[in-house]
Amino acid sequence: MRLLRELAHRGTIAAVAQALAYTPSAVSQQLAALEREAGVPLLERTGRRVSLTAAGRLLVGHTEAVLERLELAAAELAAARTGLAGRLRIGAFPSAARQLLPRALAALAAAHPRLEPMVDEADPADVAERVRTGDLDAALVHEYDFVPADPDLALATEPLLDEPMYLATTDAGAGDPIRRAAGEPWIVGTPGTLCHAMAVRACQAAGFAPRIRHQVDDFTTVLALVAAGQGVALVPHLAVDDPPAEVVLVELPVRRRTHLAYRRGAGRHPAIAALTGALRAAATPMLAASP
Repeated sequence: MRLLRELAHRGTIAAVAQALAYTPSAVSQQLAALEREAGVPLLERTGRRVSLTAAGRLLVGHTEAVLERLELAAAELAAARTGLAGRLRIGAFPSAARQLLPRALAALAAAHPRLEPMVDEADPADVAERVRTGDLDAALVHEYDFVPADPDLALATEPLLDEPMYLATTDAGAGDPIRRAAGEPWIVGTPGTLCHAMAVRACQAAGFAPRIRHQVDDFTTVLALVAAGQGVALVPHLAVDDPPAEVVLVELPVRRRTHLAYRRGAGRHPAIAALTGALRAAATPMLAASP
């Protein structure tokens, strides 16, 4: 049923096999066995792609509920054990990995020394499928006002942090800061990232398309380029703890929201619950001081 769900997301058996570390033939055999058990066709082929029949889509709808119950069972069994131990694989985007995770992991180590957190830096646009398939146990993800998160029925989220966004520039000026920067070169994230989409859509909402000069994901580098007069940029609060003296930060009526994502049913797992508590404690003082 997991394979069928992934096929609904990915569209080809080869993609499912690659994501879950199976061979394509093993995926085909498992799906054929599922069709025999179901007693009705679940798949139909169109060239190299495989689509789900109406019965296949119906079964995928039940799959989320079945897998959620399995996660709940695993969580209750873990809670019955004494003490937390073992690996906890956490995905995180760079600014959260730098600002939130060190304090949270220190608290986890003090409270649960046998727990072994393992951090994997990743863009939020890529982590949902890794949590869904079990490659990660949980992940820090974010969304912007102009780039809401795509819903994934396999995942649940816990809100952690709601932070302001700033226009990083060398000249504050007056009036609408984004519209005023229409004639400036822009520094944005690389295409495909949420940060890139956020910058482009914020400019479009202000009535123009940004003239992109640099595409950089690291916010420390972004602020250094702004300080050097290379353009303007949109940056979140977590990224501006120590901006260069030349940079002026103008707060915008735009927010970035950070969540912890995990598979539905896993929220009761003691390791996930401990991670959630540690992250919330680490996030509390983050907005205490404006840059």
